[in-house]
Amino acid sequence: MRLDPSRKTAARLVFIAGLLLMLLGSAFLLGTLTGASRLSVLGAFFFVIIGAGLAFIAIKLTKRSIYLFFASFFILIGFFLFLSALRILSFSLSQGWPFLSVFAGLALVPAGWYHYGAIKGRYVVPALVFIILGCILTIFSFDIVPFSFKQFILSWWPILVALAGLLLLLLSLGTKKAEDQRP
Repeated sequence: MRLDPSRKTAARLVFIAGLLLMLLGSAFLLGTLTGASRLSVLGAFFFVIIGAGLAFIAIKLTKRSIYLFFASFFILIGFFLFLSALRILSFSLSQGWPFLSVFAGLALVPAGWYHYGAIKGRYVVPALVFIILGCILTIFSFDIVPFSFKQFILSWWPILVALAGLLLLLLSLGTKKAEDQRP
């Protein structure tokens, strides 16, 4: 027995609504068990839902990798906020803000894979830069080192210049290799 298109669409919407309610209920249950506020759990869940919606748009509708980047980014932020709301991650947003750079780097990987069907330097190099930058800023944000970021820049600026040169060198090598492959 075949369903007509309107019934099929309605069945899909009911399925999606049921799935969302199950996830939201599970999130609230975990939040209640740990004593987290409902608003913080709802905020985290909101980011995950936006990310899932953008992933659907990227994969089914537009087939564009930019939507997949934002989908991955929002899902990572949602999980971060959820773990923070559950007090699994016990630090404030003022300390954890460098993780946004790490999340941006991690979100570039699936976007690049989706766009090219393989791992390409055009996405991997910026992803690594974002991840490394986020890790460096996290070290200073959590006061792991005994000096400030300003003192680090004033003392170690030549290594930053050398790293920028290395990055440009890697980018130029990747561009030449791509030009050599063109017919």
